[in-house]
Amino acid sequence: MTTDPRYPIGKWARPTAISAADRAANIAAVAALPAQLRTAVAGLTDAQLDTPYRDGGWTVRRLVHHVADSHLNFYTRAKLALTEDRPTIKPYDEEAWARLADNALPITLSLHIVDAVQERLAVALRAQPEAAFQRPVVHPVSGDFTVDSLISMYVWHGKHHVAHISALRAARGW
Repeated sequence: MTTDPRYPIGKWARPTAISAADRAANIAAVAALPAQLRTAVAGLTDAQLDTPYRDGGWTVRRLVHHVADSHLNFYTRAKLALTEDRPTIKPYDEEAWARLADNALPITLSLHIVDAVQERLAVALRAQPEAAFQRPVVHPVSGDFTVDSLISMYVWHGKHHVAHISALRAARGW
C-alpha cells in the first residue's frame, strides 16, 4: 500500500520470473476479479458512482467502464499471444475511450463484460501448457511482454482499480 491515491497498491513492476505457483495464483486472480469488482461497487447510488475516486480522478462509474475496456484489450492481447507468432498489439487512448458516451451507461453492462471476459480468459489460460506463457507480444510503446507478464500486469490493474473504489468508500464511510 502507498499513500499516493493514484496508486493505492503501488505501481506495477514487471516480474523477472514467474513460477508455476505464481502463475496459478495469477490465473485465480483473473477469475476472481469480477466478484471483487462487484463487491467494491455493491449498493452504491448513482451519486456515489458519479463521485471521483480522488481529486482530478475518474468517477467510480468511469473506473468500472475503464476496467471493462481495458480487460477486453487484455483478453484480445492474451489470445493473440497464444495463437500468433510475436503479434504486435495496438495501444489505445484510455482517456479518449473514457470520454465516449457509453461511459455514462449503467455499470451493470460493464460488470457483465468483466464477468464474461475474465471467465473465458481464465478457462483458456488454465488449459495452456507451460511453454505458452512465454509466448511474446510486442507493444509498440512498452516493448515485449510474455503471456505471463501480461497476466501479471492485468491482475495488478484489476486490483489497482478495486482499491481505488474501496479506498473511496472507506474515506467517505460508504
